Amino acid sequence: MKNKWWISIVAVQLLGMLIHNQAFAEPLPDVSINIGNGNGDTPGTSALSLLLLITVLSVAPAILVLMTSFTRIVIVLGFVRTSLGTQQMPPNQVLIGLAMFLTFFIMAPTFSQVNEVALQPYLKGQISQTEAFQEAAVPMKKFMFSHTREKDLMLFMNYTKTEKPETFEDIPITVLIPAYAISELKTAFQMGFMIFIPFLVIDMIVASTLMAMGMMMLPPVMISLPFKLLLFVLVDGWYLIVKSLLLSFNT
Repeated sequence: MKNKWWISIVAVQLLGMLIHNQAFAEPLPDVSINIGNGNGDTPGTSALSLLLLITVLSVAPAILVLMTSFTRIVIVLGFVRTSLGTQQMPPNQVLIGLAMFLTFFIMAPTFSQVNEVALQPYLKGQISQTEAFQEAAVPMKKFMFSHTREKDLMLFMNYTKTEKPETFEDIPITVLIPAYAISELKTAFQMGFMIFIPFLVIDMIVASTLMAMGMMMLPPVMISLPFKLLLFVLVDGWYLIVKSLLLSFNT
């Protein structure tokens, strides 16, 4: 058996040497990335464009989370799982995937408007990149402004000493995004509190019953979990949760 282990180790080492020699027997091909027209009139433009592209891609998840309905949806779904006490069921991947598709569904009219007034004209060369960003910001501002509390908006406007705008289009995007984010957090926690109430009642009833029966060593969670799942299934809980989320964005 010991000899077989030594033979295996030697074989692995020989295979590694062969792979190393094969990999470096020929020089690696040159790989280059060109961004822009490539005329070379302005040195450093390609590197700067690549840096900006990488920056935008790294910020894209934050844009999805803070400028869309994703924040409210994923927090509410997390509260549902916590109130049920099912630990990791549904898994995080399922909740995040459901939240993303619900976000795409809710944001579809806004994204369609962005595509119509900004993306397609830019791809056709009718407007510049700066104009495309300005046009795309209008539908996003309209969506965020409709779900932002005035108190939260005034908090950031007073801090930056921004004058009172006439319309939502005049609100700086740097002010509207954090105001919308904390408004979504408050709304999500309010919905989470309402979700907790019926399951909390079940936990209290089960705990009181076990205490009255003298079963103080039996964890109430083990007994209340099946009843909470039964209640959630009988009332069609996922339908009610998703319906409440959709209706919350129609107001």
